[in-house]
Amino acid sequence: MADPMKVRATLKGDVADVRVLMGHPMETGQRKDSAGKVIPLHFIQEVTVKLNGKTVIEGQISQAISRNPVFSFRVKGAKAGDKVEISWLDNKGDRNSTEAAIA
Repeated sequence: MADPMKVRATLKGDVADVRVLMGHPMETGQRKDSAGKVIPLHFIQEVTVKLNGKTVIEGQISQAISRNPVFSFRVKGAKAGDKVEISWLDNKGDRNSTEAAIA
């Protein structure tokens, strides 16, 4: 099971500042374990952000992102109490999602 994500979503005017910590190993396929064997690729490929069920951000990322990545973004037109849902899919088919209310 994937590590839980931590989300902070605050409102300034009608713009929500959202910051999310995604627990994931993000292996590049270039590191070796203690036995000298290459650790296989394992990274988040797709990230989706929805505001009240409507997709506002879709992105693709690669293995060039650090372990447990932190993403921050702004969503215009938000109101206090709106629901932000963040989800990801990795190259092994694992998925994770979480939601938070904008404060």
